[in-house]
Amino acid sequence: MPRPGGKGANLGELLRIGLPVPAGFIISTAGFASMLDDTGLRSGISALLDGGAAGHDIRTAVGAVAVPAPLAGKIIAAYRRLGSGPVAVRSSATAEDLPGAAFAGQQDTFLNVTGEAALLKAVVACWASLWTDRAIAYRARRGIDERGLGMAVVVQEMVPAEVAGVMFSADPVTGRRDRTVLDAAAGLGESVVSGLVTPEHYVLDASGRLRDWSPGGAETVVEAASGGGTRQQPGTVSVGRILGKARLAELAGISRRATEHFGTPQDMEWAVSGDKVLVLQSRPMTALPPEPVVLNPLQRRVGPFFIEMFQERPYPLDVSGWLRFGIVGMLQSMAGSLGVRFPSVSQMLPEEDGVVSRLVVPSPRPTLRTLAAPVSVIRRARRFDPANWRADARFASFLADIDELNSRDLGQLDWAAVVAFARRALRATELVTQLRVSYLPGAFLPQLGLRAMLLILGKHRLASALIAGAPTQTSRGNEVLEHLAGLVRNDVDLARAFAGLSPRELLEQLSVEPEFAAFGKEFDDFLAEYGHRETVSLVLSSSPTWIDAPAVVLGLVKMLLVEPPATTNQTGEALESLLRHRALRGRRLRTWALGSVEAARRGMGFREDSHFYVTMALPPLRRALLELGARLCSAGVLDEAHAVFHLRFEELASIDGAASLAPGEAARWHGIVRARSAKREELAGVPLLDLDAAFAPRAPEGNALLRGTPASRGTATGTVRVIRGPEGFGELRAGEILVCPYTNPSWTPLFQRAAAVVVDTGGLGSHTAIVARDYGIPAVMGTRTGTKVLADGDRVTVDGGTGRITAAGEGP
Repeated sequence: MPRPGGKGANLGELLRIGLPVPAGFIISTAGFASMLDDTGLRSGISALLDGGAAGHDIRTAVGAVAVPAPLAGKIIAAYRRLGSGPVAVRSSATAEDLPGAAFAGQQDTFLNVTGEAALLKAVVACWASLWTDRAIAYRARRGIDERGLGMAVVVQEMVPAEVAGVMFSADPVTGRRDRTVLDAAAGLGESVVSGLVTPEHYVLDASGRLRDWSPGGAETVVEAASGGGTRQQPGTVSVGRILGKARLAELAGISRRATEHFGTPQDMEWAVSGDKVLVLQSRPMTALPPEPVVLNPLQRRVGPFFIEMFQERPYPLDVSGWLRFGIVGMLQSMAGSLGVRFPSVSQMLPEEDGVVSRLVVPSPRPTLRTLAAPVSVIRRARRFDPANWRADARFASFLADIDELNSRDLGQLDWAAVVAFARRALRATELVTQLRVSYLPGAFLPQLGLRAMLLILGKHRLASALIAGAPTQTSRGNEVLEHLAGLVRNDVDLARAFAGLSPRELLEQLSVEPEFAAFGKEFDDFLAEYGHRETVSLVLSSSPTWIDAPAVVLGLVKMLLVEPPATTNQTGEALESLLRHRALRGRRLRTWALGSVEAARRGMGFREDSHFYVTMALPPLRRALLELGARLCSAGVLDEAHAVFHLRFEELASIDGAASLAPGEAARWHGIVRARSAKREELAGVPLLDLDAAFAPRAPEGNALLRGTPASRGTATGTVRVIRGPEGFGELRAGEILVCPYTNPSWTPLFQRAAAVVVDTGGLGSHTAIVARDYGIPAVMGTRTGTKVLADGDRVTVDGGTGRITAAGEGP
């Protein structure tokens, strides 16, 4: 079926709704296809692609052809009907139809083309530009097959523009949909599009009124040259704005109408000639940030907790599986036990084209049942003591379920049985949810009591440090990692290997070198007990666990080889400070105070350990999902097993079996995955939540480089080491200042060697802050820009009591 390509189709739609578009015609993809067949280029291009030819070779082959006579006759006839005057000849590739595919500047445009011979030459050059190096690289990044591509060509009357430029129907920087943003310059718009000129910059509100304006540089003007083509002339800085109020309002109106018609913000090129405004092209805006949010007080309070969890964009399968039935389901049940409505996963993580576009910090809503919550909380606190939660029959059932899931061979199951297996892994988390609903009141009430006691005694600042000392599965795992590091230090050959090899190289050596067998056995035992820990975030089933990425754990061991720097025992010091209070000199009050501290610690231990155990469902769940992905890969639906995460859980459940998919159905699923993958890549540079938009920026004070939330007291001076993810764990050296975008429990072994921790996200109650206090190192949370402002090798002082980071050697 003939197609006009993305650019041509959009211009046709603009004409249909009555917007001003220059007259012209389109050489459809049918003309391109006939050229390939009539010249024999179709098989020639296939042979070049099979031989791994570069784009230059294909362009040369296409550029050397003459337009077949029947097609050339039709093009010339259309050109004569247009008046045979100067025209703009624009490429319009079918790949531009894909969701999220910008393709801006990937293929060529030729301006001020005059004459029939020049027109035919420009059409051929447009066809050849389908294989520019930049277009090939762009398609490769998006997984677009080079075969089967089509190219249409748009021929339009050349507009002798006095002023031209680009226009966005939303602010491309802030994401505000009630703004229209224009860049304009004298002459043809090529100067703006290609960056030859600093354009005048206009920001308009929803009604088209001017909100902001910046003058341009007028460095050059691009004009139509006599005889064809364009020329550059020195520009002249204008006095005042080159676009008046009426013209701006007209352009804003065009922008609004196009956006309403297409249903998505538009990126448009326009020109003013005489008294006319003309639209030269329009495409959907790509990589547009989410609409800025305004957080209420509750969202601001809980926001750091959720931002820390959602450091990476969840895949559709994360959202519809692990999040919906696991983590968010847990939060909904916990809130529901207090009579509070917690938002659904779709409300928290709205989507565009099937891909999560933003994070909406949840704002739970109380109901009438909330009035009875205190009674429910007290009853549960009395009935369910966190000291005894592991003796609960539901915990034993959970562990039995996990053991049974881990023992199953998925290769022996059919498609439906593997889907059922994944559902069972998700259901296993419900038991941990039940335990949390039962035992969290008994975990948090003692903490409230402790804080009340400390407030009365004037010691409220000690609360965080006192609670931090609870032994947990995380702290036990860190002790085992220290033990593994000790084994390496005491073995000359192992120590030499760890000193000279990367974690991935070490992993290979452990499997082939007999002298490393003893260490390998203990390492395997560690993974068997702790390998279900998440590497990136608790909310992502798409990210590997430690057992999936054992090199990450070896990086931790490598980091632990150097003895730790001296730290303060914040918990011990806080306890001593509390007990020195004169009100606690009596034995009874002293014993009561110690009991309050211990009860609060047990509660904190339950919170941390229930987190630890719920992730035990991740490995069997991931195994099932990746098994389904591997089968779809074998059926030709996916290019790799991990691409299964682009599908939703209910979509996987709707498939009868990968091997039995009809060709049309397989192609449909392949197209869905490709489109979502393209959309995800489009959003790659867009944060789920703009921290500066969501929270008031914290300007550094005095000579401070950064300021954040003070989370663990003390000061430390050292060299900065920026670690952006688990793959960099092995790079930290003892005594360095750890600077990172986020953390989770898998990061905590690094705290055993870091002198201090500085984190872009998180708050006082985050896991990072708790563990930093436990290890007695200063911590500053929520700096937002720490990983951008600080760099490896910087010498800084971190004050965990004030939240300030300064250059080393400078005073407060």
